[in-house]
Amino acid sequence: MPIIYLSPSTQEGNMYVTGSGSEEYNMNRLADAMEPYLRANTIRFTRNTPSMTAGSSIRQANQGYYDFYLALHSNGAPPERYGEVRGVIAFYYPGSTNGKRAAEIFADNLRGIYPLPELVTTRATTTLGEVRDPKAPAVLLEIGYHDNISDARWVEDNTETIARNLVQSLTEYFGLPFIEPITPYNATVSVSSGNLNLRAKPSTDAAVVANLPNGTVVRVYGVWQGWAAVGYGNLAGYVSMDYLR
Repeated sequence: MPIIYLSPSTQEGNMYVTGSGSEEYNMNRLADAMEPYLRANTIRFTRNTPSMTAGSSIRQANQGYYDFYLALHSNGAPPERYGEVRGVIAFYYPGSTNGKRAAEIFADNLRGIYPLPELVTTRATTTLGEVRDPKAPAVLLEIGYHDNISDARWVEDNTETIARNLVQSLTEYFGLPFIEPITPYNATVSVSSGNLNLRAKPSTDAAVVANLPNGTVVRVYGVWQGWAAVGYGNLAGYVSMDYLR
C-alpha cells in the first residue's frame, strides 16, 4: 500500500511554444491523467497545488510519511538554443540508491513511448531541491522541452499515454502488477463469517492491511486475476472478488 507525493510543476511563467498553456498547466494535466491509474494500482498519493512552490511542496512532503516523491516538469533550453533541444531527463540524487533505481525504471519505460528513445536519459544532480531535499527517494522528470515544437506537441497529444507509462513505472518500482483502471463502482463485502482481508498485494501471502467486516462498502478501481483493487477510507489494497457483491 505505497503512498507517494506527486508534485507537478508550479512554474506558470514557462509557456509552451505551441500556445497550449504553461508548464504548470500541462504538468497538472498529466497529474490529472495519472490519478485513475494510481487508484487502480492501489498507490495512494498527496498532490501539491498550483499556488504552492517547489519549496513548499518539499516541506509539505517532509511533514508526512511518503514512500516516494515524484516531480513532474518540462524543460527549457538556454536562450541561445531556444527550440533546438529535445529529450527527457530523469534526475535523481546521487546518494539515493532507490532514487537512482526509480530514475532508471522511468527512463527505460519512457524510451518505449518517446519518439527519440536515445534522448531519454538519467542524470544525478545535487542542485535540484526536489531530488536533494525530500526525505523519501525522489525523481524529477523533465518530460520534453516546452520551447521545442515537436516535444511540446508530443506532451500535449500523448498526456494519457505518458500518465499510464509513469504509473506503470511506479508499479514496477513498488513490485506491484500493473492494472488498467475501470469506471469505479461500489461493492459490498459478503462473507458468511469472520472478516475479509484487505491485502497489500494481490496474493494470499501478502500482508493484511485491514480486516473488513461483512457489509463493508469498498470502492473498486481495477480488477486483476480475481482480485479487486479497492479503496476503503484512507486505505487502499486488494481483496478477493469472490467475496464482493
